[in-house]
Order: sequence, then structure tokens, then C-alpha cells
Amino acid sequence: MTSGIQEGPAGRLRKDGAGDDLITIARIARPQGLRGELIADILTDFPERFDALDQLCLRLSTGQLVERRLEWSRPHKDRIVLKLRGADRVEDVEGYRGAAVLIERSQLVPLPPDNYYDFDLVGCQVETRQSALVGRVIGVEHYGAAPLLVVAAPDEREHLIPLAATICVEVDIEARRIVVDPPEGLLD
Repeated sequence: MTSGIQEGPAGRLRKDGAGDDLITIARIARPQGLRGELIADILTDFPERFDALDQLCLRLSTGQLVERRLEWSRPHKDRIVLKLRGADRVEDVEGYRGAAVLIERSQLVPLPPDNYYDFDLVGCQVETRQSALVGRVIGVEHYGAAPLLVVAAPDEREHLIPLAATICVEVDIEARRIVVDPPEGLLD
């Protein structure tokens, strides 16, 4: 993540217009302590990824993308504490409150077959085996045995469709398409 970046007062500022292929893995909650540490809410199922990071890309509340060197990280309860290199006082990190911690898509942990990242499912068109449009995935809920696709239908109704192989018979992330074979009554 170093191409097209220039040094700015708050860190390295991304100037290349990048950001469309970035994935949020944490959100800065607030400074932690007095030594320039930040506490962040973890938004990834793979928190160990912070151990391998030496650079952080942050999307500030202004929308600006900034890169900072990560000095260290450590888990703290259900969160992560991040220490940025050169930030040794609360005042050095106060501007990062609410910032998203991002990684590039190429840094995602590969998933086993038939497993998907929620953000890859959102936006997919859902249709039946007979090519009847059901709607578009607007969210994924996690309750019980299988995640539920929240599908907005063209008639403004919402359907909850289990992401199970017996119902979602084809998931094509590249084509942004999910084919379903719904049991009777699921789409009523």
C-alpha cells in the first residue's frame, strides 16, 4: 500500500485515489491511556491478522485515507490496542477517533469453499432457478445454524433467505448472482 502516497502532517496521505478495494477490519473507538495508544473495535473474524501488519491504512471521519506505521498491537478484552510509531501522546492520536482501519482485498484471509465474506454477498442479485428475480442482497444476519441473506425485493418487501446449500444452489460472487431453490412459502 505504498504507491501514490505522500507524507502529510498526520501520517502518509494516500493521493492515488485508492480506497475502492479496501476492507474495514476495525474501527478506532478512542485513545487508550496517555502514551498515544488507540483502542479499536475488531470487525474481523481473524484478529490475529494485526500481528502481521506493520502499516495501517486509516479512513478518517473526513473520508481522507492516511497510512501510519504500526509499532505494536495487543488484544484487550474483545478489542485491540494499536500503537502507532511516532505517536507518543494522546494529542498525537485524538484525530483518529472514529477512523476505519482498512486492508486491501489482496490481504484477506482465504476462505474455505462455499464460505463467503458478508461484504461479497451484499449487492448480489438473487433469482430463482427459473430466472425469476427475487431481489438484491442488502445485508447478512447471523442467527442460528446458517446466515440469513436479507434480500430487498422489487416490490419493497424483504425476504430472509438462509445461506444453505440446499436453498442457495449457486453463489457466483464474480457475477454478483445467487440462484435459489426456495422451499414452499419462503418467499411469501
